[in-house]
Amino acid sequence: MIERHASLFRNGRNQAVRIPREFEMEGTEVLMRKEGDRLILTPIRKNRLVDLLASWTPMENALPEAEDLPPQQRDAL
Repeated sequence: MIERHASLFRNGRNQAVRIPREFEMEGTEVLMRKEGDRLILTPIRKNRLVDLLASWTPMENALPEAEDLPPQQRDAL
């Protein structure tokens, strides 16, 4: 685990911390949550298929069974 001291500072009415390069995150937004005295930042990855699929809730009703038809002959062009 990498550890490094960082300084807190004020930016207007907000408290901020400069994130060192070795802790840099991808993207431009993070989800922030507090657990006890820990502040946890999680990058928000937009437009990612895995995130989209994870956000979907399972269907309540199953899809209807489809009839398995034999292949059809097509005329050559």
